[in-house]
Amino acid sequence: MDEVVLTAGVLYLIVLLRAGGTFAVGWLAGAGARRSRFAGRISSAKFRRVERAIQRWGAPVVAVSFLTVGFQTAANFLAGSMRMPLPRYLPALFLGGAAWALIYATVGLSVLDVLGRLFAERTALGVAASAVVLLAVCGVVVYRRGKAALSPGDVVAEES
Repeated sequence: MDEVVLTAGVLYLIVLLRAGGTFAVGWLAGAGARRSRFAGRISSAKFRRVERAIQRWGAPVVAVSFLTVGFQTAANFLAGSMRMPLPRYLPALFLGGAAWALIYATVGLSVLDVLGRLFAERTALGVAASAVVLLAVCGVVVYRRGKAALSPGDVVAEES
């Protein structure tokens, strides 16, 4: 149990620094954009309406983003660039980060424990299982890239 608590604490510190840093970079990027040639575009009524909506309702999105893969960085960056007030952002960061750290500490340590035992007791089975997982991940990546490269509106040119 001590191992899980220590791991969760370290992961929590990491996620607070990483997500908070991403928020700060977003805040600075937004401030820079407001002083750039894009200032006219981002000061439109539509943009300000979106910015107010994110400032008001973005905190739950930030908190839930920690339970996703690949959306967390974007949510924190956008919260910063859209100037979400810190009194709304910080509770979302603390709650979402705690959930993330606990999930990764418990599930992550369990998976590592199972893999360690599998490799120690049945090395061939461990290698085979790792190869299957690696091939499945590669297959998903290749499939998604192929699907993204050929969107529905694309026309395949026929050679004659």
